[in-house]
Amino acid sequence: THPSLSSLNICQETKDSGGRGRGNSGFETETGKPDAKVRRQSNTKDLASALTIQAVTKKDGTAYAVIAGWSKVKFDLKVKEKEGGDPAAPDPAATDTLAPAEAPAPAETPAAADTTPVAPQPGANIQAHDTPGFDESQAPDTKTDLTGLFTEKPQSGEVAVGENINFVAKVNAASLLKKPTIKWFKGKWMDLASKSGKNLQLKELYDRNSKVYTFEMQIIAAKPSFAGAYRCEVSSRDKFDSCNFDLTVHVMASGSGLPCPPVSSFCASASKSQVKSEPDEDVWEILQKAPASEYEKIAFQYGITDLRGMLKRLKKMKKEEKKSEAFLKKLDPAYQVEKGHKMKLCIEVANEDVDVKWLKNGQEIQSTGRYIFESVGNKRYLTINHCSLSDDATYTCVVGDEKCTTELFVKEPPVTITSHLEDQMVMKGERVELECEVSEEGATVKWEKDGVELTRDESFKYRFKKDGRKHVLIINEATKEDCGHYTVKTNGGESMAELMVSEKELEVYQNIADLTVKAKDEAVFKCEVSDETVKGIWYKNGVEVKADARTNITHIGRIHKLTIDDVKPEDQGDYTFVPEGYAFNLSAKLNFLEVKIDYVPRQDPPKIHLDCMGHTADSTIVVVAGNKLRLDVPITGDPAPTVVWTKGEKVKLLVFLSKGDGRLHVESTKGHCIFTIEGADKQDEGLYSVIVRNPAGEDKADINVKVVDPPSAPRILSVGEDSCVVQWDPPKSDGGNPIIGYVLERKKKKSYRWMRLNFDPYTDTTYEAKRMTEGVEYEMRVYAVNAIGMSCHSAASQPFIPVAPTSEPVGLCVDDISDTTVSLKWRTPEHLGSSELDGYGVEYCKEGSDEWVPAFEGLTERTSVIIRDLPTGEKMQFRVRAYNTAGPSAPTSLAQAVTIREIMQKPKIWIPRILRQTLIKKVEETINLVIPFQGKPRPVITWSKDGEHLNPKQVSVRNSDTDTILFIRKSERKDSGKYEVKLQIENVEDTASISIQIVDLPGSPEKLKIMDVWGFNVALEWKPPKDNGNCEITGYMVQKADKKTMEWYTVYELYRRTNCVVADLIMGNEYIFRIYAVNMVGLSLEPCFSADSAYIQKTGFEYKPPIYKEHDFSEAPKFTHPLVSRSVIAGYNATLSCSVRGIPKPKVTWYKNKMDISNEAKYRMFSRQGVLTLEIRKPCSFDGGVYMCKAVNASGEDAVECKLEIRRKYP
Repeated sequence: THPSLSSLNICQETKDSGGRGRGNSGFETETGKPDAKVRRQSNTKDLASALTIQAVTKKDGTAYAVIAGWSKVKFDLKVKEKEGGDPAAPDPAATDTLAPAEAPAPAETPAAADTTPVAPQPGANIQAHDTPGFDESQAPDTKTDLTGLFTEKPQSGEVAVGENINFVAKVNAASLLKKPTIKWFKGKWMDLASKSGKNLQLKELYDRNSKVYTFEMQIIAAKPSFAGAYRCEVSSRDKFDSCNFDLTVHVMASGSGLPCPPVSSFCASASKSQVKSEPDEDVWEILQKAPASEYEKIAFQYGITDLRGMLKRLKKMKKEEKKSEAFLKKLDPAYQVEKGHKMKLCIEVANEDVDVKWLKNGQEIQSTGRYIFESVGNKRYLTINHCSLSDDATYTCVVGDEKCTTELFVKEPPVTITSHLEDQMVMKGERVELECEVSEEGATVKWEKDGVELTRDESFKYRFKKDGRKHVLIINEATKEDCGHYTVKTNGGESMAELMVSEKELEVYQNIADLTVKAKDEAVFKCEVSDETVKGIWYKNGVEVKADARTNITHIGRIHKLTIDDVKPEDQGDYTFVPEGYAFNLSAKLNFLEVKIDYVPRQDPPKIHLDCMGHTADSTIVVVAGNKLRLDVPITGDPAPTVVWTKGEKVKLLVFLSKGDGRLHVESTKGHCIFTIEGADKQDEGLYSVIVRNPAGEDKADINVKVVDPPSAPRILSVGEDSCVVQWDPPKSDGGNPIIGYVLERKKKKSYRWMRLNFDPYTDTTYEAKRMTEGVEYEMRVYAVNAIGMSCHSAASQPFIPVAPTSEPVGLCVDDISDTTVSLKWRTPEHLGSSELDGYGVEYCKEGSDEWVPAFEGLTERTSVIIRDLPTGEKMQFRVRAYNTAGPSAPTSLAQAVTIREIMQKPKIWIPRILRQTLIKKVEETINLVIPFQGKPRPVITWSKDGEHLNPKQVSVRNSDTDTILFIRKSERKDSGKYEVKLQIENVEDTASISIQIVDLPGSPEKLKIMDVWGFNVALEWKPPKDNGNCEITGYMVQKADKKTMEWYTVYELYRRTNCVVADLIMGNEYIFRIYAVNMVGLSLEPCFSADSAYIQKTGFEYKPPIYKEHDFSEAPKFTHPLVSRSVIAGYNATLSCSVRGIPKPKVTWYKNKMDISNEAKYRMFSRQGVLTLEIRKPCSFDGGVYMCKAVNASGEDAVECKLEIRRKYP
């Protein structure tokens, strides 16, 4: 269903008379099939008439829906009061346009379409993607939770260059608790609030009567760069609304007075090409010269939408102006690597011998198992193994005073779906759970239904459950509307499943049976169905049966009864029970039996009552293979006849055959003989005869039975990325009715649910199944359909996997070339799909020829190959294909043909950085020197040591096309020396030398002597060892031992000189000494012992205690808190306080006007913990004056004073 409107606002008008005039509202839908049945709903209730609303009122503003088949479209009708409307009657023309059934749409009127574009109604909320020609890539970001705050939205407009234009938005604040906030944007992010000025003004008005806010944006003297998409957003607390509109600026062509095509681009280059009056300006030059504070203003003036990206490029341009002296090639600005992969950073330095440092976030990187530093020529490499998220950082390479920086972004691997969704078919009202499993816990997934994202709604229709790596979509009480394709998406894949909801089938537990009753008897028809809530209606000969005195209708649980008392002849007929809501019925016949008294016994010959008998086509019964065959033959005869069933020309008593075949059943009742075959197959086809006999005679009838075969198992002809082509053979027998078509089903290999692919019979025997998931294994089966019904299903097809070929390999190039060989390399395809890559095939052909020759048999899994035995001097073309189970990909070829001829290259030896200085190895260590070189054809390599040829028994040399290896399994001291390697191609040669030093442990020192003993000290002296181990002696280890215990203790661990003094020995003990020599390998094997021992003599001494000078703690007096001048009232005691310190305790004296008052009775002096207080008892006006406190001790004196003012008690 395709609705023409998604929501609509209808104005409610008022007449002059005071009554309310109401508009009409019509909604038009279009279905894919002309005969589709359409239901219309309002607030989930079905509507009987078409969806046209006359005289719209506030009550009509609700949610509406249109349902056709499994499709359902919802939309809202919003009814509002018309603002500022004329009280006159509404315009009939305007009313008519809202009813599609009464007047044509505006777009169908050519004159109207040519003259004036029809703008949407102010209240119409039409989505941007429903508007023709709307470019979604330019649409600004908007929020999706809209509540409809706008009563009038700004509309798109057009303006000529230099003219003004206004955009108005209105918001009704009657229901808002807070003043709404409005924002105007240009493009996606440019807030126009900060751009107000000469060309842009924002205004705000408020009408207290109507409580409507009016927001206005005025563009003055429009420029071409002002054209583009705009957005207006309004919010108030938790409510939000947004509106998009466009501005088109027309440029007037010079001299013609006619407008040029409208300018709709943000870029300044478009405006420069159309406006000749403005001078050409380079935005890059303007940004380079402008200060940073002017960047936003320039971006708005020239319509720059990606200001951040331009500033990054501008910063890079400024940096590139300075040429580096240390770097020949710097790091790129940024690198990206997937988590767990290896990353290699490379730079080139100008000086091959310079040292480099690598920093990570400003901290120096140390060489470990994950961080590897390499140096090849003037190239420096930093290799990071097994990249993790902690390696996402800034890396810096420092060479001297210069450095270059790059950003490394570690990309987490995409979340893939490990367990896919399965198709499901459920009954209406059942609970549905769609479950999948992803590769990582905590991953975020998105659920969609038919391409529309599912979210939690207020009705809690959908619930999303997450349990570790499992994600479940739960649908409570499935309905027909829930049918469709459900998709779960991650950032690394998606899985789709189909959900089909069918109505519950009503099962019949007990059918009503035919009755034969006598007069005055009771007739009871009884049936039992599966649903207790289902009601039904009883009919007699097509007329509804009503309850009366003789007729009683009951419904208890699942049992429905019709009881007829005192049966009469007119009660005879066909009785039918029809369940409400289901398209089937249950029927039975009531036979009235008249009782006749016959005194003379009589015999009736048997009779078979069949409509058709014999070998005619009408007597043929068709049964689908696998279904149940039931032959119910009514018979009469008195006495009751015997029944015999036969098949074919030869008489076979099936009554006896049934003993050996459990599928055959024969049953005889009064008036009927029944023959049943369970699960009929092809061998049950043929002519069946039934013979009835009694003493009065016999009767015979023939019944022809045909069994319809199922089709053959389908064959998979080809598979695609999400489809397959399947073919099958028609059934051998059509059952006497022509095959009208086929029904196909598919299922996933690991699932047990079969999903039907077509509901209408498909006439051909080749079908293309689509919408399958790539990489998932499927099976197919088919049913044959004729006028009788469907056959049983065929056998399942062979399992198959929908898969598509990979994309072509990338980066094919020539790695090396010689006179007869070419070395090629390439990278894996960008898109591999779900199937594993089987390998690559390489082909070549001569230039100008179309005959491609495989380079080798089979496929190779490597991404490089060497093709040999090529003709020298020929121009050859090469191509590579990737192969998987779907076949070869598109080929990747070289850009131009390659001439098979080796290129002469001068010999050059690349000495590794570590070998440019002396290589030091320990004795018996392995030496393995790999020296890379270049040169073509392959150079002659010669090794020598100190000008002499190498001894092949001690030294091994291995050469290849790109390097030479010097190998010594166990090195010896004699292997030390200068090794030279020479490359020679014809008369051109290159040489390099490598110094190797084999080191060993040193010998022991010699001639250790005790030179002197005094106090607790011993002086030692020795000579260096004769053998230093072929390296420098780095020190000596000196140890001592008491002769009593002979336990050795280290005195000096790494002593540089050949003499030392051992101190802090214990008197009365006798000591011996030993010394080891130390070099870079370690300690000498044997120490050198002292020939003599040293005895520390005991000496007596007298203890003299130290003499200490007594500390002087005296301190001159000092007031820490002075006196404060005061003003007091006469007659009330007053106090003056201060604090003093001093050692010894100072003597304190109080003075008034420089007179000692210590002995005055009117004054009391206190001293507590250095706080001095003078109390004046009931002072009078004569007690006012200057008071002073003086402290004196032997170290000095100090004094403080204050002024005391006495006020009268009563003024």
